[in-house]
Amino acid sequence: MTARGGTHQGRFLAVVLAVSLAFVVLVGRLGQVQLVGNEDFTPAATALDTRTLLVPALRGRILDREGTPLADNVARTVVTIERREIVGRADRAESVVRDVALVLGLEADALLARTWLCGEEGAPAAPACWAGSPQVPVPLAEDVDASRALSLVEQPDRFPGVAVDSRPVRVYPRPHGASAAQVLGYLGPVREEEVDPDEGIGADALVGRAGLEQQYDAVLRGTPGRTVVAVDPRGLVTGVVSRSEPVPGRDLLTTLDARVQAGAERALAEQMAAARKEDLPADSGGVVVLDPASGAVAALASAPAYDPNVWTGGISEEDYGRLTDPASGTPLLSRAVGVAQAPASTIKPASVAATVLAGNPLDGTYDCPARVTIGGRVFNNYQSRGHGRISLRRALEISCDTVFYRTAYDAWRAQGGITAEPDASDPFAEIAKGFGLGRRTGIDLPDEAPGLVPDRTWKKERWEATRSTTCARARSGYPEVKDRTRAAYLREVAEENCVDGWQFRPGDAVNVAIGQGDLTATPLQMAVLYAAIANGGTVLTPRVGSALVDPATGERAPVPPGPEHEAPVSAEVDAYLKHALRAVVATGPARSAFAGTPSDWPIAGKTGTGQVVGKRDTSWFVSYAPADRPTWVVASVVSQGGTGGSTAAGVTRMVHETLRNLG
Repeated sequence: MTARGGTHQGRFLAVVLAVSLAFVVLVGRLGQVQLVGNEDFTPAATALDTRTLLVPALRGRILDREGTPLADNVARTVVTIERREIVGRADRAESVVRDVALVLGLEADALLARTWLCGEEGAPAAPACWAGSPQVPVPLAEDVDASRALSLVEQPDRFPGVAVDSRPVRVYPRPHGASAAQVLGYLGPVREEEVDPDEGIGADALVGRAGLEQQYDAVLRGTPGRTVVAVDPRGLVTGVVSRSEPVPGRDLLTTLDARVQAGAERALAEQMAAARKEDLPADSGGVVVLDPASGAVAALASAPAYDPNVWTGGISEEDYGRLTDPASGTPLLSRAVGVAQAPASTIKPASVAATVLAGNPLDGTYDCPARVTIGGRVFNNYQSRGHGRISLRRALEISCDTVFYRTAYDAWRAQGGITAEPDASDPFAEIAKGFGLGRRTGIDLPDEAPGLVPDRTWKKERWEATRSTTCARARSGYPEVKDRTRAAYLREVAEENCVDGWQFRPGDAVNVAIGQGDLTATPLQMAVLYAAIANGGTVLTPRVGSALVDPATGERAPVPPGPEHEAPVSAEVDAYLKHALRAVVATGPARSAFAGTPSDWPIAGKTGTGQVVGKRDTSWFVSYAPADRPTWVVASVVSQGGTGGSTAAGVTRMVHETLRNLG
């Protein structure tokens, strides 16, 4: 009995010991999980019941060179409602929202639409629905009367879950009346594929969509804060777990001068209006003002213009349609940077340099007949007038086309003419490209047009890319063109190009020399070209951004300058061009347009009258001043504005008056 009892007790104790040991091991393991290995399990656990919300940072301002805001932020009163007061409480939520609308004096249907998440079954179409996170309060109404809004929070029982917040909204103050819409750009809602929480871009973020707002978006946007919230199985917030504060974006100090920008916009508008009174369409235009020593841009004006505040708080479909409608001139386009046109005679300083590069003497004389025949085609001088033998300086001054037709034709023949290889050296194309034409300048703005310098390589590549279409047109003709003469001409051109459209013909070569044909450039590119002449031969990269400024400390980080290179012209040729460009204004065809300008502000420049099939002439004037100590370059263009000595010269004169009076 005793033996059996002892044996039983021993087995019992052994079992107890084993269980106790297992319990100790279990506790130890739990301790290890909680204290040592929890980093492997915490994310999995918290992911089930928490969400991380991005809190947008205050966007940095865009300032002119004096620190005057061109893009700023203002506080707007916003009324919100918690999602938990909406989900599963449709009837009650509708009653509350209708009461909110009544107090605010707003239409209830618009506020009710915001209580729907975009994508929910039955939700109204965007932007009426709420496209933001389901974990944040829904903004029912923005930019409301503050006193009315505050009365809502004084009655929490009547308006459960309703709160009043103050949120920053982007505005464009227009100092001195300067719009600068196309250079500043605008903000737009983030697209689904752009959402990137790691980069601080949430589903309800606003990002730069054009201009400086787009170019410097990452630094203007700042660093968003992050709020971790606990949520229930329905996804509704039940509490805040942690919070980090957002870091405001840095301000962008620019080289723009609000006074010059306003003056350029005003000059463009007034001179285009004057041209229309003379029965010229004058449908669009652009102005560039930059410092030839640094490439700093003081103004980029474009017409048609618009008020950038149209984007504040969200743009209407009607306004957006107007901004993108070709019938209204597509105001979103920057005519200063984003549209390339034939530069006409403003290219002739480069053509003088190309004439010399081709082996012709700088101090020689050249025949300027009324017309020349090249490749079986007659090319006329302006107004079909001849001027006898003249110097290159005089040819530039009076804009003699036939001098440059002949020197370009001679250079074309020296390269091998029609049989030359695609990579044959072309002095006219080489000089134009050396001055920066045919490629983007590298300005710190998006959507810059590269323009085009046509040469043999380009002609062949274009022919290969379009040959099938061209040959199809050679067979079918142009039945949709009602003018039979023009339709026949177009078919003849298609037939010719189908067979040997790869050839760089005499007409191609001579048109480059006078800025016509396929040669195109933006006002910005022409301003850079003339800046190189003004500064002694350095082709600069233009810049709008000057520095990034910490709004708290004022610490500045300069925007680095772009690359630069020397233009392919000698000091002798550069000095020659400066004298010739001064003569254009002092004694040449632009003399009347600049008569009476102050003697302390002598202007050097060149007119350009671009011919466009089916349209009126494009008016160009590119200049710098003072001629003896160049401080500013001004390039102006007006589409269908007539001769260069009229509309564009008038714009340029007004801008120079603004520059002279800066003080």
